[in-house]
Amino acid sequence: MKNTTGYPMAGGSEAAMHGTIKEEIAGRPTFGELVSVFGRIGLLSFGGPAAQIGMLHKAVVEEKRWLSEERFLHALNYCMLLPGPEAQQLATYAGWLMYGVRGGIVAGLLFVLPGLAVIMALSAAYALFQETTWLTGLFFGLKAAVLAIVVEAVIRLGRKTLRNRFLVVIAALAFVALFVFGLPFPLVVLAAGLAGFLASRIDPARLAAEPATDIMEVRRPPLLGSLLTLAFWVFLWQLPLLVLWLFAGTESLAAMFSFFSRMALVTFGGAYAVLAYVAQVAVEGYGWLMPGEMVDGLALAETTPGPLVLVLSFVGFMVGFRFSPGLDAVFAGVVGAALAAWATFVPSFIWIFAGAPYIERLRGNAALSAALAAITAAVVGVILNLALWFGLHVLFAEVARIPLWPSTEPGGEPVAGLWWPVWQSLDPAALALFLVSAFLLFRLKLGMVAVLTVCAAAGLVLRLLL
Repeated sequence: MKNTTGYPMAGGSEAAMHGTIKEEIAGRPTFGELVSVFGRIGLLSFGGPAAQIGMLHKAVVEEKRWLSEERFLHALNYCMLLPGPEAQQLATYAGWLMYGVRGGIVAGLLFVLPGLAVIMALSAAYALFQETTWLTGLFFGLKAAVLAIVVEAVIRLGRKTLRNRFLVVIAALAFVALFVFGLPFPLVVLAAGLAGFLASRIDPARLAAEPATDIMEVRRPPLLGSLLTLAFWVFLWQLPLLVLWLFAGTESLAAMFSFFSRMALVTFGGAYAVLAYVAQVAVEGYGWLMPGEMVDGLALAETTPGPLVLVLSFVGFMVGFRFSPGLDAVFAGVVGAALAAWATFVPSFIWIFAGAPYIERLRGNAALSAALAAITAAVVGVILNLALWFGLHVLFAEVARIPLWPSTEPGGEPVAGLWWPVWQSLDPAALALFLVSAFLLFRLKLGMVAVLTVCAAAGLVLRLLL
């Protein structure tokens, strides 16, 4: 049934947007439904950004039909250009579209809090017992199921966005730039947008976007209001630093919070883009971690739901646990983990609440439609790159990078290379669970929760038997 629904928008209040949506969508959910669905996504968001974006798309576009395909992709394009965890920003944007600031806060927090609680518990166990080997089989089945969800997301987005040969070429080039050359994906996305804009100048009809079906008239936010909104969120972001300065014995926590605040502004390209630098600073610069502990923290973060950048909360826990005299070690560790998460994730809310009202005004703009179409195509290449990388590491115990040509500097990293599996390290159980998941998704059309549940149970059984 076709509904005509208005979604309130935020820019300080829920009445900042006026208009109607004309789309085959189910209409705005109740706030309780919003909480329920985003809470479920937060609990099940394993597998990194590709899987998380796929889960968000399946939930809010395919299953619930709260947002149109076009609106979802418009939000995704914006989030791909921002520093920080793009999937959490996308969840915040989606919640903001439906219930303004409070919807964005709830959706963004629910995407992070389950994983944060898990990483705190695992970090405490690690700090007390220095043992992580028992985690290897904990989410074995879930990862195989998530891989199938990622593949489905790539196929679904590709079919709906790659409308012509030019967009297919853009997606392919984006994939090669990322998978082979390892270029930062914000650079790839910006280059795609420029290519689309220039191509539209040569042949305007070639890349003309399909007319938007749920355009809303967005009132331009007043400049003073936007600046006040930005100032409020920046103050809230840095408020813990002011509090830490008032207490003795928290110098290490303050230094950690300040360092991760700076990292939040430059984390383009996902968690892996900054982990090497964070590990070096944490071990050699501050002495927060011992060599090898960052790898252990990454293993913990990979077994939890939520953004992989939650590994920074592991670092925060260890800082609080080891360097907070006068406080109970575990309590101080929890405080440190919470501070790391605050420094990392609050900027995501700033980007959405301050920038999204302006981004929404760009929808339906003919001059930008070709650039956005090319960016969307590049996003398909980005997700394909993430999916292939994730799939290789789920199905194979060993994956190596084969250089296509050597580095120009002795001992330097190769300019280009391919991630290639060691075929003898194939995990037959993981392959079997992936094929079962694909059958349940593509053939039987089961929902995401059902597939994850079945494969999680099967994975636990296999690990107990093997």
